[in-house]
Amino acid sequence: MQVATGTVVGGKVVVEGLDLAEGETVTVLTHEPEQEVHLSPEEEAELLEAIAEADRGETISAEELFARLDRIR
Repeated sequence: MQVATGTVVGGKVVVEGLDLAEGETVTVLTHEPEQEVHLSPEEEAELLEAIAEADRGETISAEELFARLDRIR
């Protein structure tokens, strides 16, 4: 997983210095002023640690995620 910042040019997202394969699926998050996300310092630290874990490959399968979610319902 990579995190990159781009700019919309001519209705398309342009990310300099990032090579993606044709047809690759990406997720785009946009800034919406009326729907801002405010994180406490603790929440931000937790988010950054989760991103670092994913970068290190410390992930679980979708099946495991859904199984865990079923256990807490």
